[in-house]
Amino acid sequence: MEKEKLMELARQAGKRAYAPYSHFPVGAALLSKSGRVYLGCNVENASYGATNCAERTAVYKAISEGETAFEAIAIAGQNAKTCAPCGICRQVLREFCVPAEFLVYLEDGRGGIWTRHLEELLPLSFGPEQLRDTWED
Repeated sequence: MEKEKLMELARQAGKRAYAPYSHFPVGAALLSKSGRVYLGCNVENASYGATNCAERTAVYKAISEGETAFEAIAIAGQNAKTCAPCGICRQVLREFCVPAEFLVYLEDGRGGIWTRHLEELLPLSFGPEQLRDTWED
């Protein structure tokens, strides 16, 4: 799928965000290896710790429907401002992808799209393979 199409889906998802506190809606469109796209938006809560980001909403939605392998995600912030995933979202994405292969598309604030690999956004990451040795004991 073209990154422009994925970004447009992320923008549409952001329109459904529940952001009464930050007033900063975010949308995400997550592309699975099967070709299916899962949309997510941020959902805020008066108890801020219960808030969920758009990226994690998309991942959890996909996981709940049986997908566990992903190729790319597009993230759209309010007014086309660059909106990179937070640290928790980067770690959640890391759980289900190969960081050197997984693409992250971000609006550049001028109508363009930046493309980064998750490895660039989360260097020296910790993933499931670090725990495999302990599973075999």
